[in-house]
Amino acid sequence: MRIISGLYKGRRISAPKKLPVRPTTDMAKEALFNIINNRYYFDNISVLDLFAGTGNISYEFASRGTEKILAVDDNYGCIKFINNTSESFDMPINTIKSDVFKFLEQTQQKHTIIFADPPYDFEIERFSKLPELVFKNTILEDEGLLIVEHSKHTDLSHLNNYSHSRSYGGNTFSFFENN
Repeated sequence: MRIISGLYKGRRISAPKKLPVRPTTDMAKEALFNIINNRYYFDNISVLDLFAGTGNISYEFASRGTEKILAVDDNYGCIKFINNTSESFDMPINTIKSDVFKFLEQTQQKHTIIFADPPYDFEIERFSKLPELVFKNTILEDEGLLIVEHSKHTDLSHLNNYSHSRSYGGNTFSFFENN
């Protein structure tokens, strides 16, 4: 994986093969960040990266100037990799090793952008729990976005607060907003 833009543009990051991850493709990531760039100033937002995996999305935000980034994953190897990588690049990424659903039930922090990249084989009930918890617990700032990455075969358009989706190859991003 590589960082697409910002201070660390072009830097490649190689994750250990043993991590249970599926990083967002560079093409999909570039398209996603073009959408975000048209709506926000990166140095003025707070980001929550759920199911953070390798930290791919967190690194991209940090490279573009975001200073408030929290990455959550339940895999110790992923958290350790994110900590080591962000430290070596001097990136302001904080991590929490936790089950994402338990974290969403307990957190009091609000974020401008919440990005969730759960396993593509989640059942629809587990996907639907993400926006449900985010909006019930008011974790998203008023003008914020919840972005859920999923397979093009998964349809989240029936969920509350759904705004729209964009597909890139086999990846789809569904956007949710405060009504």
